[in-house]
Formats: sequence, structure tokens, C-alpha cells
Amino acid sequence: MPIEYRTIKEVAGPLMLVRDVQGVTFNELGEIELQNGEKRRCRVLEIDGTNALVQLFESSTGINLSNSKIRFLGRQMELGVSEDMLGRVFDGLGRAIDNGPEIIPEKRMDVNGLPMNPVARNYPQEFIQTGISAIDGLNTLVRGQKLPLFSASGLPHANLAAQIARQARVRGTQEQFAVVFAAMGITFEESNFFVESFRKTGAIDRTVLFINLANDPAIERLATPKMALTAAEYLAFEKDMHVLVILTDITNYADALREVSAARKEVPGRRGYPGYMYTDLATIYERAGRQRGKKGSITLIPILSMPEDDKTHPIPDLTGYITEGQIILSRELFRKGVTPPIDVLPSLSRLKDKGIGEGKTREDHSDTMNQLFSAYARGKDAKELMVILGESALTDIDKLYAKFSDEFESRYVSQGYETNRSIEETLDLGWELLRILPRSELRRISDKFLDKYYDKQ
Repeated sequence: MPIEYRTIKEVAGPLMLVRDVQGVTFNELGEIELQNGEKRRCRVLEIDGTNALVQLFESSTGINLSNSKIRFLGRQMELGVSEDMLGRVFDGLGRAIDNGPEIIPEKRMDVNGLPMNPVARNYPQEFIQTGISAIDGLNTLVRGQKLPLFSASGLPHANLAAQIARQARVRGTQEQFAVVFAAMGITFEESNFFVESFRKTGAIDRTVLFINLANDPAIERLATPKMALTAAEYLAFEKDMHVLVILTDITNYADALREVSAARKEVPGRRGYPGYMYTDLATIYERAGRQRGKKGSITLIPILSMPEDDKTHPIPDLTGYITEGQIILSRELFRKGVTPPIDVLPSLSRLKDKGIGEGKTREDHSDTMNQLFSAYARGKDAKELMVILGESALTDIDKLYAKFSDEFESRYVSQGYETNRSIEETLDLGWELLRILPRSELRRISDKFLDKYYDKQ
């Protein structure tokens, strides 16, 4: 029977100090009982001799120091997991909020998980089709990769996240594919958008949703990605599924981290964020990947809105160090009406070369990808020149590149949020656009592919 303590000495925001405790460990769960019998959950944040600093998961309102008592439960935060989680909606602490029955867990897993041993990792190399040309064709996502989406305030990253979650699949339908979707600090309206979007298309049947709303406690926000990744690890490494994890919005998570750090009076680092934010983000991101001897995999797409559209802000900056590339959304393209407004030139998938080519996508993928990048970059240069000097200053070939740039944005990148293109459709569209340019300009594509695809009208 856990010991009950009536030695609560201080409550400051989400933190509480308990004196004269024995045998209490870091991260251990606790339960506070108020005078009226109401119970609230908490977690041990720090131990100093016989003093324990405790973090509340709910509001501290109404806690009377002299009449409240606390007991420590002797275990860390756990999530009860089962295949029945698919198709269900949970809050940030893993409690069902969709009016469905309680989950009967097959087992309980510690949500803090363990970092994957680098030696036990398998190299990511199989292609995941998202149905979005700007990603599949140019910044290919591969199984086991960590590929963040850098957005900004007011840009439609929610629509893109929902589209990826609905459409993503591993080619070859015999393999089980699941999506774990975790939303942190979002509004009720956004939460409703995600749930209804998945329900409408039937994608919810293979999706587990964890939703932490903006008015939920900051502490719950810190637990949400851990809950999601614990569910993903169970589905991937124990049920042999290929799991895509989408976390939105990492900026809200980092702000909650800063809030708790400030409450603990820790020395702040860059922009007030704690100095250990890099380590904290790495403990989340590094749980994705593939393990030797296991059929399943976890692919991770964290979404973050860059404060003030600044790529050098600590959150996108540190995320870029840990992950394998980034997909960047552009405000300029958004204003032009391009949907989704993916800026392909600064975007990057460091593992794209491993997931494309014969047997994975198509033999001509690598060459056409390089040529499209090159032609689009030159087309943008030509358009900038046109703004400064006027169209008459451009050569005929520059005018073709400028035309290519416009067509590329309006047809290849801008496909809307409902269109689901196969990789073959994406590659064929790329060839269609490249035919705007004379064959002699396509120097990045080998002759055998030009003979086979360019001349095929």
C-alpha cells in the first residue's frame, strides 16, 4: 500500500514541493487527493534528499496545503496498449475521449521508451508514397526516416498533415500500415477538422489519434508525443506494422517545455528555451526508425510552425540537426494560391536517393528529379531577371524556362488537398513539363531515358 504524505509545503503554478518523502524516484507517478475526495495526477520532477518536486498534470486550483494528501504509485507513466487503439481518439495522457469503450490493454508500456541502439538500426530505404508530387517526386520519404515539415503561422500545415495521414501508404498492399497522429496545443476547431477528415475518408480505421487542446495543461502537452511514440513502437515492433507518426505542432511542445523550465527557475538558453531542449527533442525524434530483426518500422513527420518565419529560430534549427532533411512551406507560394505551398528548392530529404530507382519507384526517377530541380531554379532566376529588366531582355530559352517555372508551380506543386497521385503519375507529369524545354537542355538525364520517355508524346 503506498504511503500517504500530508507534507505538501508549497504550490507554484504547475509545481508542488513535498517534504520528508522516502524511496521516491525520478519520474515516478503520484496521486493527490483533495479534501473533497477529488484526485489529480502528478509526476516527480526532481529529488533533493527527502524533498520531492512534483509536476501536476492538471490545474493546481483548489489544493489546500493542510488538507490535501499525496501518495506515490511506485511506477512511471505508462500507456495501456492494444490493437484496439486503431480507430480511436485519446487525450494527451492516453485516456479515450471518443465516447467509445475503455481499451483493455494487452500490456502496459513505459511512455519514456528507450533510445534505439544505433547498431540495432536498419538503414531506411523503402519508398513511402504520400500521393503528393512535391514530396514523392522531389523530396522522397522513405520508411524509417525522420522528415520534419517547417511551416509558419497562418500556413495550411494542418491540411497537408491530414492529407499525408490519409494518403500515405507502403507500395505493395500486403503490408499492414498504420498512422499515429498526435496534436499538441491545437484549438478545438483544428481537432475537429482532423477527426472529421479521417472519419470522412475511412482513414481513421488505421489511425490512432492523441489530441491535446490549447486549454489543456502544459504538462499534458509534454506527455502527448511520448504517448504517441509508445503506441507506435507497440504497433511497429510487436505487431509488425509500418507506422507513420505525425506530430503537430512541435513549437507548442517546445513552448510548454519553456513554461515548465521557467516555473522551475532554471537558467534559460537561447530565446528563453531550456538548454536541454536539443536533448529533449532528440529523445522524441530518435525513437523513429527500423530495427534489425523486426519487420515493422516507424517513420516520423514532426510539424513545426517557425516563429516569425525564421529558419534559424532554436526550434527549427535544433530539429534540422536531429532529423534527415525538411519540407518547407512558403508564404510567397501560399499568396499565389499554390496548394500545398511546398517550396521545393530549400526543402531536402537526405535519404531520398535510398528510396528511389528501379524496383522502388521507377528507373528514371533520379535523373528527372535532378533535371526538375535544375530547370525550376533556372526558371525562377529568369523570372527575377524579367522583373528587373523586362521580358524583352530575356533570350528565347530563358522565356521557356520562365514558362516552365510557372507551369511547374501551377501543375506539379499545386495539386490541392484531395488529389492522390501515384508515383507513376507524378513522374509522367514531370516528363510532360520537361517537354516545354528542348531536348538539348536536358543535360541531367541520360539518353536512354530521353529516348524512352521524352520522345513519347
